[in-house]
Amino acid sequence: MNDITPQQFDRRMLEALVCPQTQGTLEFDADHHELISRAAGLAFPIRDGIPVMLIDEARVIDD
Repeated sequence: MNDITPQQFDRRMLEALVCPQTQGTLEFDADHHELISRAAGLAFPIRDGIPVMLIDEARVIDD
């Protein structure tokens, strides 16, 4: 059994995940434990190693 700590994230998951708003690609931000959608300007949190892909849970980012 492979236990995932909150700091761990399987980057292979990025190949299957897309932004729920734009259907675009996501970037992994290891420092903030988030998946970033530059096109939507949103950062989706990763909690207990699981991406929370809900727009209501995302943080608005500005570049």
